[in-house]
Amino acid sequence: MTSNTIAAPLAAALAAKGYASLTSVQQAVLESDADGRDLLVSAQTGSGKTVAFGLAIAPQLLDGDALPDASAPLGLAIAPTRELALQVAAELSWLYADAGARIATCVGGMDYRGERRALERGAHIVVGTPGRLRDHIERGSLDLTALRVAVLDEADEMLDLGFREDLEFILQSAPEERRTLMFSATVPPAIEQLARTFQDDALRIMAQGESRQHVDIEYRAFTVAARDREPAIFNLLRLHEAQTAIIFCKTRANVNHLLARMANRGFKAVALSGELSQQERTHALQALRDGRAQVCVATDVAARGIDLPGLELVIHADLPTNSDTMLHRSGRTGRAGAKGVSALIVTPADLRKAQMLLKRARVDAEWGPAPSADEVRAQDDTRMLDHPALKEGAEDDAAMAQMLLDRFGAPRLAQAFIHLWREGRPAPEELTVLHQGSNTPAAARERPPFGESVWFSLSVGHTGRAEARWLLPKICDGGGITRDAIGAIRVRGDESFVQIAVAQAGQFGKTMELEPGLTMRRLDGEPDLDRAPRAADPRPARRKPEGDWKKPPQAEAPADPAVKPRKARWTPEDRAAKGGKPPRAAGSFDKPGGFRSGASKPGAAKDRGAKFAAPKKGGKPRKGDH
Repeated sequence: MTSNTIAAPLAAALAAKGYASLTSVQQAVLESDADGRDLLVSAQTGSGKTVAFGLAIAPQLLDGDALPDASAPLGLAIAPTRELALQVAAELSWLYADAGARIATCVGGMDYRGERRALERGAHIVVGTPGRLRDHIERGSLDLTALRVAVLDEADEMLDLGFREDLEFILQSAPEERRTLMFSATVPPAIEQLARTFQDDALRIMAQGESRQHVDIEYRAFTVAARDREPAIFNLLRLHEAQTAIIFCKTRANVNHLLARMANRGFKAVALSGELSQQERTHALQALRDGRAQVCVATDVAARGIDLPGLELVIHADLPTNSDTMLHRSGRTGRAGAKGVSALIVTPADLRKAQMLLKRARVDAEWGPAPSADEVRAQDDTRMLDHPALKEGAEDDAAMAQMLLDRFGAPRLAQAFIHLWREGRPAPEELTVLHQGSNTPAAARERPPFGESVWFSLSVGHTGRAEARWLLPKICDGGGITRDAIGAIRVRGDESFVQIAVAQAGQFGKTMELEPGLTMRRLDGEPDLDRAPRAADPRPARRKPEGDWKKPPQAEAPADPAVKPRKARWTPEDRAAKGGKPPRAAGSFDKPGGFRSGASKPGAAKDRGAKFAAPKKGGKPRKGDH
């Protein structure tokens, strides 16, 4: 097999799978300069990397057009997650089926004894996760002495998940003359260091299109009031009605909360989070693949490595922590030439963060409001009119159709059809309308002079540790407005004052509780910010402690003749006046506040014993008294 040709069994498998041409990364690994060399390949998720390294390792595995008998594995593929490892094994299985390949998997959460038996029977290729592979090596069930080629898939994710030590152990257990291929979506310095350690003069391959992030993904950013975060997600799902969609949350608690809300509204959704067992994860993914569920709610770690067919929509319910995470999330859609949408849900408080994420990821997003209930209904009507049943009527149903027309009439039948069409779909959500250009980023937009306004008082001030930056998002959320509708915020002792544009002031009414204990009241005029009279507040006033806080007053000692006054401490002036240091008695001070090192206060032990032995005057004997 030459460097730029494909072995007959593999070519037949590609043809049977419907491959008319190869992707850029698949072509790159077959070029003549890549023949037999270690490779460091970067390509975006969904570009056909698994088939690419399956083709690239063929020269090391095949003897002619078939695989030789082998008592120990010839090829090893390492993946960061169980799902990705199983997907890699499935891809290599059909690619090498005609070559007679035996492929074994070693992944966490699966039956260890079954994996060991598969290794004992002999496997040409082993696919696994770092931890389980190391476990098999340490127990002696996985022998890498005959290994010819090793592949690290999603190497950057494996380092992010803390598998560096396991990877080093596995690669050190393999022969040094092996061929090593690393595939990674990004190549940070940690990957470059790993490549220098375990690769020999690796060829760097940057697949075409890497510089243009996710060209088949349409990025959209939707600005919503904080209270409308979840309703906006529901409307997005309803507007697109994607075959499969995934929603990313930052914590397992957020996943469970959103899943419960979706179930109440009739969405067919499943969850993926770290608390699930492998069996539960497998059932959830199978429900998505066979159509019993259309939406997956997941955390970043739980969703790594999963490949869902027909994934058309990615929703960031919680903004990712960095741009790389956003690209990894979004890369679940737009695979292999298919189109996809990546939607960011952005509240006014998160606007700047969303802008920076997009800028650092070098992607352009279309900004706008979240789909309204009217837009969702209009899209429903369009889908109904385009339904195939209205265009391609079955001849066998003609008699029944005529009977329905005769009994109910055309208008009644049309109404029934519309009702049945809408009945099985969750109702669209009504969203708060944001004003003052909140649907576009505020960067590089000069703030115009603040015009006519209304003043409000808030029932918290400096005594409640209030700050303008803490109050601002609460006011925006409470009235469904942006910071452009807010003028000055002045924090005083027990209350604060805020200036709201006249056009948006009505959204707060006369009184609004922004949160428990924080009330916002409309004022008749402009407050006197010099004295700032306190508005009526139902909470009891705080009692300020009396006294000078800078220097608390000293309590006078009681006049007790039995108590001798403390002798004044010697000062340097006293010593100078006496011509030297005063005589030092046992237990005297070396320095103010402490006793001389190694010395104890005279009579301390005696005093302590007396304290516990002597009975209390006028009372019962103490504990331990005799």
